[in-house]
Amino acid sequence: MFYVFSLKKFWRIFIPSIAIFLLCILGFTAFNLKFPLRYLDIIERYAEVHGVDPVLISSIINVESRFNRYAVSPVGASGLMQMMETTAVWVAEEMGIENFVYEDMIFDPEININMGTWYINRLINIYGELSVALAAYNAGSGNVTSWLNDPQFSKDNKTLFYIPFGETRRYVERVDRSMKVYDFLLRWRR
Repeated sequence: MFYVFSLKKFWRIFIPSIAIFLLCILGFTAFNLKFPLRYLDIIERYAEVHGVDPVLISSIINVESRFNRYAVSPVGASGLMQMMETTAVWVAEEMGIENFVYEDMIFDPEININMGTWYINRLINIYGELSVALAAYNAGSGNVTSWLNDPQFSKDNKTLFYIPFGETRRYVERVDRSMKVYDFLLRWRR
């Protein structure tokens, strides 16, 4: 059978195909911007050293800094894992990091991820509940301890049924959602 080529048919197939292709590329690019995969060798190394899931660390970094090693928050938290200077200096002392200078070292991914991973592991060990540890990472241990001791926020002094800081509440939710995506991405990668 003889097939007659029609320019009209060509354009009816070609234009939608190109549109679908471009939408896929744009969607993939937007997804990669929202959930980047950077510093995985460092994340996996320190996650193993400190006994923390690399999915959690990737999610914290994504929510905290979107993997921008030079990120600085309005309150002064810096680096990939957004550590405040007082916390970072204390963590460096606890970890035995000698000659730690916050301004010079906090933007180094190796140092920042090592310290942030150690710190979240410590918070998980203290509070025993990931959501509570994440709340402490964001709002500080002092706030979380007072919330746990307040019946308005905790019935058992171990878990929080309500986080009074909206920013912290949204932070815990965002890390949780991000963990679902990074769990998929890191499983697929392996």
